[in-house]
Amino acid sequence: MKQRRRKWFPFIMTALFLMLSACSTNQDENKANNDNKTEKSEEMDGMDHGDMNHSGSEEVPEGLKEASSPKYEVGSKAIIKADHMKGMKGAEATITGAYDTVVYTVTYTPTTGGEKVKNHKWVIHEELKDFGEKPYKPGEEVVLNAVHMKGMKGARATIDSAEKMTVYMVDYTPTSGGSVVKNHKWVTESELSPVE
Repeated sequence: MKQRRRKWFPFIMTALFLMLSACSTNQDENKANNDNKTEKSEEMDGMDHGDMNHSGSEEVPEGLKEASSPKYEVGSKAIIKADHMKGMKGAEATITGAYDTVVYTVTYTPTTGGEKVKNHKWVIHEELKDFGEKPYKPGEEVVLNAVHMKGMKGARATIDSAEKMTVYMVDYTPTSGGSVVKNHKWVTESELSPVE
């Protein structure tokens, strides 16, 4: 009886070893699949937050007036302090436009559905539907004509803040790498600092 057990012992051990390695391989594959899923969901998340148009046209809304004496003149360089998008903060920018207007932060629900966007920076007076001479006040409702993000144009929005100031359109290369962002709208004067 003991001899029979000894005969089968190597086979049983080999079978056990193979079963355990198969389990381990499956666990590794499952972990790899889960890691891939996590990466995909993070990428999707990135896409959701990256709906902002990085580059834009050099055209500006009708009625927008060029700044008479901007701190940063067209063609000059400045460092961006804002972090509206990945790779923006700390990037060196070339000023491509400077305009005097009323600048708003707004809260709106995209026309494409999804969650409400709170305190979006920035929308200017001339990017509001049927804007008039008088600036809007916090709490007032408006319709957006801006196309900075998907689902923005035509969305109903509430004004969160309003301030008269100079805004800039800029070109910059993201600090995170990638191609040059052209005619980004908008960066305020307080979001820029001189190149040292």
